[in-house]
Amino acid sequence: MKNRIKIILVDDHAVVRAGFRMLLSTEDSIEVIAEAERGEQACQLYLEKQPDVMVLDLSMPGIGGLETIRRTCMRDNHAKILVFSVHYERVYVDRAMKAGAKGYITKHAHPEILVTAIKKIARGEIYIEQGLIRDEDRLSNERLETSETDYKTIIESLSAREFDVFLLLAKGLTAHKIADELCLGYKTAANYGTQIRTKLKVSSVAELAHIAIVLGLMKN
Repeated sequence: MKNRIKIILVDDHAVVRAGFRMLLSTEDSIEVIAEAERGEQACQLYLEKQPDVMVLDLSMPGIGGLETIRRTCMRDNHAKILVFSVHYERVYVDRAMKAGAKGYITKHAHPEILVTAIKKIARGEIYIEQGLIRDEDRLSNERLETSETDYKTIIESLSAREFDVFLLLAKGLTAHKIADELCLGYKTAANYGTQIRTKLKVSSVAELAHIAIVLGLMKN
């Protein structure tokens, strides 16, 4: 079939990619031309294959989803990237769109939404799953105390990699485990941790967890 939308799937779980591929195979207008399990591989495949749309998860080892979006868009400012993630919090949507993504949907969405999002983004439109950005979210953020608003500003200023490390620190992971999770050297992971604590002016995991919970990045 002519004019099929060419897709690259990026997710570190082979089973998830297989599910995506199976779902999209039912659409005559969409063709999966390549798959990647980490960001570095996705960036290279994008340059080689030049897909119409790249569908990717945010949580991946290596450079991670946000950095993958940023690097891809730096190399091609017309790149069309759809985030397909388990994260539904507004901060993830904001960061992904600021990095250059053209759409954001969750893995909890109805399968038809994935197809709809791909088609709209391929046409040059923006697509964000209904309900991900709500007025009450904005009101909730506005009601944060001054110190917590400052935390929000700092978190939003973190680089993609710092943000990944912050979330893992808040979940209680050690520098060694973070290094393994993100494929970083131990010293690099430890340095990120120090930088993040310094920026937020905190010293304990409990304080980091509190900030993450207040900003809706973790559940209590």
